[in-house]
Amino acid sequence: MTTLLYTHDASLDHVTPRGHPERVARIEAVTGALAAPGFAALERRQAPLAEDGLLRLCHPQTHLDAIAAALPAEGAAPLDPDTWVSPGSDAAARRAAGAVAAAVDAVLSGEAANAFCALRPPGHHAEAERAMGFCLYGSAAIGVRHALAKHGLARVAVVDFDVHHGNGTQALLWDVPGAFYGSSHEMPLFPGTGQASETGARGEVVNAPLRAGDGGRAFRAAWEERILPRLAAFSPELVIVSAGFDAHRADPLANLMLGAEDFRWVTRAICTVAGAHADGRLVSLLEGGYDLDALAQSASAHVEVLMERGA
Repeated sequence: MTTLLYTHDASLDHVTPRGHPERVARIEAVTGALAAPGFAALERRQAPLAEDGLLRLCHPQTHLDAIAAALPAEGAAPLDPDTWVSPGSDAAARRAAGAVAAAVDAVLSGEAANAFCALRPPGHHAEAERAMGFCLYGSAAIGVRHALAKHGLARVAVVDFDVHHGNGTQALLWDVPGAFYGSSHEMPLFPGTGQASETGARGEVVNAPLRAGDGGRAFRAAWEERILPRLAAFSPELVIVSAGFDAHRADPLANLMLGAEDFRWVTRAICTVAGAHADGRLVSLLEGGYDLDALAQSASAHVEVLMERGA
C-alpha cells in the first residue's frame, strides 16, 4: 500500500494579517518540502470540502453560522486577538476537516496504509462553539466522530505532540465513548489546559505536560512512560495524529528544545502502536509549527516515517 497526501489550494486563501505566525507561508513550506524527489511515491489527493453535516459531528449549526457571518468581504477580521478570518477562511477550514474525513475513509477501506493532511488552518484548539488559537473547526475530533459514526469503529485515538495543549480536541472528545486523547505539551503555556489531572469523563484522556527548556529526553520519556502505554492499552482500531511541529527548538511561540529527529522518533513510536493494534491504520494532520525551516524539516521527517510504514 501507499501513503496519501491531502492538500488543497484553499489553504492559500486563509489570509491573516502581516506578521501573524499562522500564515500562508507555513503551508507553502510544507508542500514545498513534500515536492522533493524523495516524496514522489506519495499518492496526492485534493481535500474535499466538509459539508455542514460532517462539521456538526462536533459543532452546532450556530457555530457554523457564526463563522460564515464573521467572514469579511475583503481583508482580515479578528474573531479574537489571535484568531483571524478572511474571505476564504471558512472554505480553507472546511477543506482541512474534509481532508481528515476523506483520509479516514481511504485508510479504513484499505486504499492506503496511512495519510497526511497538509492543510491549514489548524484545528485542535477549536471548541464546540468557539474558534480560538488560530483554529475554526476541530478537524481531529471530527475525524474521530466520523470514524465512530460512519465506520462503526469501537475505539479511535487521537495523539497530539503540538507544543500547545489541544484543549478543543480534549473538550470535544471528553465524554465520547470509544475516543482516546493523549497529548504532550509545554506548560504553563497557551491555552492553559492540559494538566495531568485532566483525565476525561471515562479516563481516556492522558496529558503529559512538559516544562520550558525540556528537550528530547524529557519528551521521549513522557511518551514512553505515560502516553504510549495508555494508547496501547486502549487498543485503538485507528490512530489520528495531531502533528504540530512547534515544539522544535527554533519555534518562536514556545520554549521546548526538540529537533526533527524527535518528531521522527515519536512518529515511529506511534506507528508501532498503530501497527500492533490498528493494522497500521493512521491518519495525520498538520497542526502548529511557525519557524518555516524547522516546520519543513520536521514535517518531512514525519512523512518519511509514514512512507516507510506504508510501503
